[in-house]
Amino acid sequence: MCDQLNFKIIIAVVTAIAVAGSFGFYFASLPQSTSYTLPYNIPSAVFDQPKIISLNSSQEVRKFASYEEITKFLQDTNLNYRRNGGSVSLDRTVYPVPFDSNLMRQESQWNSGEEAVAVLQNADRNLNSRPDESAPPGYSTTNIQVANVDEPDFIKNDDKYAYLLSGDKLTIIEAYPAESAKIILKIGIDIPPGYSLQNMFLNKDRLVIFYQDYQETDYIPEYGFAPSKISSSLTHAVVMDVSEKEDPKIIKDYSINGYYNNARMIGDNVYLVTQNDVNYPRPIIPLIREGSDVVVRPGVFYFGNPEQYYNFNTITALDIFEDKINAETFLMSGAGTIYVSEKNIYITYQQNPPYNYYQTLEKDRFFEAIVPALPQESQNKIKEITKDNTISQQEKWNRVSDLLQETYNKLSSSERGSLFQKIQNSINEYDSRIQQQTLRTIVHKIGIDDLTLKYAAKADVPGRLLNQFSMDESGNRFRIATTSESYGQRFVQSNNVYVLDENLNTVGKLERIAEGESIYSTRFMSDRLYMVTFKQIDPFFVIDLSADTPKVLGELKIPGYSSYLHPYDQNHVIGIGKETKDNQWGGTQVEGVKVALFDVTNVANPVVIDVKTIGKQGTESEVLSDHKALLFDKEKNILSIPIWTQGEQVYVSDKQYYDYKFWRGFYVFGVDKTGFTLKGAIQHSNSTGYDYAQASRSFYIGDVLYTVSPNLIKMNDLDDLEEINQLRLRDSSQIIKYPMTRID
Repeated sequence: MCDQLNFKIIIAVVTAIAVAGSFGFYFASLPQSTSYTLPYNIPSAVFDQPKIISLNSSQEVRKFASYEEITKFLQDTNLNYRRNGGSVSLDRTVYPVPFDSNLMRQESQWNSGEEAVAVLQNADRNLNSRPDESAPPGYSTTNIQVANVDEPDFIKNDDKYAYLLSGDKLTIIEAYPAESAKIILKIGIDIPPGYSLQNMFLNKDRLVIFYQDYQETDYIPEYGFAPSKISSSLTHAVVMDVSEKEDPKIIKDYSINGYYNNARMIGDNVYLVTQNDVNYPRPIIPLIREGSDVVVRPGVFYFGNPEQYYNFNTITALDIFEDKINAETFLMSGAGTIYVSEKNIYITYQQNPPYNYYQTLEKDRFFEAIVPALPQESQNKIKEITKDNTISQQEKWNRVSDLLQETYNKLSSSERGSLFQKIQNSINEYDSRIQQQTLRTIVHKIGIDDLTLKYAAKADVPGRLLNQFSMDESGNRFRIATTSESYGQRFVQSNNVYVLDENLNTVGKLERIAEGESIYSTRFMSDRLYMVTFKQIDPFFVIDLSADTPKVLGELKIPGYSSYLHPYDQNHVIGIGKETKDNQWGGTQVEGVKVALFDVTNVANPVVIDVKTIGKQGTESEVLSDHKALLFDKEKNILSIPIWTQGEQVYVSDKQYYDYKFWRGFYVFGVDKTGFTLKGAIQHSNSTGYDYAQASRSFYIGDVLYTVSPNLIKMNDLDDLEEINQLRLRDSSQIIKYPMTRID
């Protein structure tokens, strides 16, 4: 019994020393003194009054005046980071500047606002060469979030033609009339090996195609003599004239330093967001080129608050008919989810605390959570030690460590256990509070007026975003829904809605919605927000946004969850997600794809009118992760959903083993206020061998439904789904010609 008690005492003491020792290591590792002050000071005395580094957003935006100023800012930031435990290396390698640096050294050549718009005169607009509009049939377009704000996709169509990107090829299809549908042209664009054409916009007789590229520049390593190569990413925006379907022409090929993030098109203007690493030793400033010519040198802006990880985020605005282009670059963390209205671009990302935040946090945890839990006598002695400026930091911690061990040794086993539990509870509460403070979403607002880009405001809100549908702009209000998380003795989740004014000041909020669950889907519709959270059941919330302070109007709980919400009309919402059921172990088992129709006429008592479940466990749909895969049209009474499902296991005789059958196709429903009517399923493939649920779209022209999978377009009557025609998109026996000139 005595041995067991001694063992417990030893374990308890070791645990306490380990907890305290982690802070001692931090204290000992700090430099004894430093005069470095950018972006903020590191405390010279480790036992000074603790203070958490501020994470509040700064509204102040500044513009760099020169390339040297950018370089110094980044190198100073990097040096301060490394001095305090960061891992970014301040490499002294001589890197090349991928442009004429002398041009960047003149402040007068840094563009801003309207002065940055470059008008290019050498393009043939071909405005008179467009599809016959004498009696055009109606047609669907890409499923988008905001009216009049188009989103890019790998397939686009008008009332007669469809354009499809696959790999390095553009396929132009004469899709209407369906009976005589044919592939007009399949052309290859000369892009780097291993890269693909990503997506595009269609506007009358113009396509804007995006793809990723890279740029190689020579440099000589430190103390070397032979040139080597350094690569940096490029995003291409290719403007193509497709008025002559059999002979499309590249009008413009713009390249922008950085990776493609996303894009939108409003009217004739395309807004492209790219991001690239800063390359601390020799920053690669984003430039917009046409061929080898620099056409825009964006101004580079930064903010008063420090970031742990920096990126250049560039917004490029171009008019695809007038051939005007403008851009601005913002030095901040890498752009994440974006939301675009007709007037503003909102760039968001999860907050990255400053580089020494967590080291400072350890110190604050000790003083704010551990010390207050100690006996009062021990607290008083620690305060005396911290005030003694005649001894070094290391000696201070040695005395505190000895004091802690002395305190523990004076206690009985039960007293020691109670103290350690008290300390642990205090640490858990502290960590939970800090985690809620640090898990925040940063929002940057950039105003757009034609091609003019103007930074407007910055804010941060608690929690993390799910996707672009977690944001919305209504009038001069910006609404955002987030999920907050914290880890302590248990994992805690809750959900929030914030209302921000035109300057991104929070004017209203609703927090702690559905505690223990996270957001699975949201949809803002006028003065309401429909929100689905999930853990074991699907709470469907109706939230009022008619005033600045949101409030829950009603709630409905049903099995399963919705990953995507789509408006049917003002009082009905379509939900697409997964069905669930309780399993024999008390958990939740995910089943097939679920389509539900919610009636919110009575906001206090929303009801589900109808539910249709497609397939069983293992059934998937692209709509669950990509809203552009959905086709819905209320007037046409059509809801088309791509479906991929794993079927039964069968014996494959020629291969002499068992394999699963995989079905790919589309489930097509009619929808009215009473629910769903299954019109039928359009099969694209049903064979053994794994087949991914990807690259599937639906659209209609006139009364024909077109369903597209990676190698097939099927054309069916919109009402009865009778097959009209089909086209194979890939034929191994066909010789593909590449008539286009190389894109350099």
